[in-house]
Amino acid sequence: MATLLHRLGKAAYRRWPIVIAAWLVAFIAVGVVAGTMSKPMTDAFSIPGIPSEKAADLQAELFPDAVDAFDQAAVKVVVAAPEGHTLDEPEYAEQVQALIKDLQGLPQMPDTPLVDPVTAAEQQEKALVDAAQKSGGDVETARTNAAALSPLSEDGRVGTISYNFDVETVADVKPETIEKLGEVMDDASEGGLTVEANGSGSAGMLEVSAKSELIGIAVALLILVLTFGSLIAAGLPIVTALVGVGLGITGITASTAFFDIGSTTPMLATMIGLAVGIDYTLFILARYRTELEHTDDREEAVGVAVGTAGSAVVFAGLTVLIALSALALVKIPFLTTMGLAAGATVLIAVLVALTLLPAVLGLLKKRAFGGTVRKHRVHKDTDNLTRNNGVRWARLVGRRTITATVLVVVALGAVALPLSNLHLAFPTDSTASPETTQRKASDLIAESFGPGRDAPLIVVVDGRDLPDAEAQMAAYGGVVAWAAGQENVQNAQLIGTNEDGTGAQVLVTPETGPEDTETEELLTALRDGQEQIEEETGTTTGVTGLTAITTDVSERLSDALPIYLAVVIGLAFILLMIVFRSILIPLTATLGFLLTVLATLGATVAVFQEGAFGIMEGQPIVSFMPIFLIGLVFGLAMDYQVFLVTRMREAHVHGMSTREAVVDGFRNSARVVTAAAAIMIAVFAAFILIDEPIIRSIGFALAVAVFFDAFLVRMTLIPALMYLLGEKAWWLPAWLDRILPNVDVEGENLDRPHLRTYADGLDESADDTVRV
Repeated sequence: MATLLHRLGKAAYRRWPIVIAAWLVAFIAVGVVAGTMSKPMTDAFSIPGIPSEKAADLQAELFPDAVDAFDQAAVKVVVAAPEGHTLDEPEYAEQVQALIKDLQGLPQMPDTPLVDPVTAAEQQEKALVDAAQKSGGDVETARTNAAALSPLSEDGRVGTISYNFDVETVADVKPETIEKLGEVMDDASEGGLTVEANGSGSAGMLEVSAKSELIGIAVALLILVLTFGSLIAAGLPIVTALVGVGLGITGITASTAFFDIGSTTPMLATMIGLAVGIDYTLFILARYRTELEHTDDREEAVGVAVGTAGSAVVFAGLTVLIALSALALVKIPFLTTMGLAAGATVLIAVLVALTLLPAVLGLLKKRAFGGTVRKHRVHKDTDNLTRNNGVRWARLVGRRTITATVLVVVALGAVALPLSNLHLAFPTDSTASPETTQRKASDLIAESFGPGRDAPLIVVVDGRDLPDAEAQMAAYGGVVAWAAGQENVQNAQLIGTNEDGTGAQVLVTPETGPEDTETEELLTALRDGQEQIEEETGTTTGVTGLTAITTDVSERLSDALPIYLAVVIGLAFILLMIVFRSILIPLTATLGFLLTVLATLGATVAVFQEGAFGIMEGQPIVSFMPIFLIGLVFGLAMDYQVFLVTRMREAHVHGMSTREAVVDGFRNSARVVTAAAAIMIAVFAAFILIDEPIIRSIGFALAVAVFFDAFLVRMTLIPALMYLLGEKAWWLPAWLDRILPNVDVEGENLDRPHLRTYADGLDESADDTVRV
């Protein structure tokens, strides 16, 4: 492989106009498709096999007009009179009427007129009581049910105005609609009312500033300037990464012409595309500068850089592709789409690093390291090899190998302890930032109506097998009584039957909110009792609704984590065996990754779930964060592993002992790996500045994970283990050696005179003696 990539790098350098033109044509072609054939992205959330999805299918069969919970662009406007006042006072009643008039004038509003909370509450109670009187039912139960659904709080101070935007999916709500909704709410708040809104249709009101991303990029530029001492060289990794991400995102947009793509798909593609795009270009560019220390032939230097560092880029990219493609194992369509789209972006990043970067270097020639702000000085040891901080650190670890190993393992193990309390849940308005209108609305609802008002469960009842209407109504009543008898149920009531009476829906309102474990336990209890109530009533039942769906998705993600980890690690282990021609090195690499993931999740639970250090109020960890974390961190971790250890193996196959190969690996790669890790930490940590809990938690987790993995695992634990293993680190059974393909990642077949000269005269320093 090194030989093939060596030729590719030289060709791209020499034929730079053709290569750059080819990339430009590709960008234009994809852009044309995206601009002329693309379709709107969707927020469809169909997950085959989960119980709530089966119940939703039953609901759609019995109630053809029912809308999928994830497609409803629901808005709940919450209005509150000042303390000590009520909404039926003339002053505030008039303001509420003005608010309703303004709301009905919004774009994309339904034709159904809105009703103020006071009137709606009175009408609802009257309707239920009249129905109970006509049917001979319990009037007090009817009043209780009316109170459970009432849009007006018991004290009359807080009310809700609910509606769904007239759109097919949430993604169809236009930004200007959300903007005008905010303006209407602001106007209504001027007279003393408190006006907030939540619901899926108000999601566009969340504001995410781009300042944090700019801060991250600015820090990345500073680190690159310090690394290369050149303004032009510092800009190359960011520019090429942006080209790769730009093409990837444009390709995702173009793909909507042929596939259903979720609106959240570009998020992961952008994040991982920027991360690996900067890393891959940085590694090859740094190798190019190193090669220029040994030759004046820039074309040959590019060829060697692409042949060696480029080979590592290919295999590092393959590990990331494995991690992202394996998201399909979770069997959640939107995750599969996100993983494959992000994987395509990573593939583009690899191709950009292997072809576009050499072409740009061919364009720039000696100006590639222009705009010098700091001269690149090389300090030599007595054996005429570079002496830098990487060498010093490698030798320090070599003198304290056992101490370093124990400290890293114990430290990461201690940080991982809070992981035992991990609670996964989907984000809701009640877990949004306290500064958002969604959170304020949810807090008002929880205080005035109870937290369960935002966590309803729908029990769908199929009575088609029952003989007549009387038996059907009796069965529905039995289901209501059964549901009401469960623990943690505030209210259960029949909210409607279909036209022929063969189906019914029972609304179950918990006493706890959607993110509470007690609500999850109630869902479990309802499902555990389904078989018995079905036998007693002769019906078929299912539990669905937004709360049930998100809970099932969280459970699916939790169940898939071990399988996902096993597949990713297993495939990557095989890939690393091919790269390093060893069993023990891939083993230490994967064990180190597990330590990183466990410690990162433990730190995230401590800070974001348990509220340590007061950074965040305690709340569940978003369900998809661990699996995203594993995919992203695995890719970055294997990047650092491949780039460090391939330099060690390269030195080893050219004649160095394992101990000196470790030092040589750090001599040539520690600086660039440190820079790459620091850049990623800066970019991810910048997301902590965004006032949105989900983004903050993901940014924190990724920043911490990169720190743990790059500096504690890859640059401390791995070299310590390499020293302890010695020549055994490269052990591979003869039979396995014959089976595995030899891909020559290290450039063993390339002529490297300076390495051969060093190996011939090698005299290991006593300074590297292993000590405890």
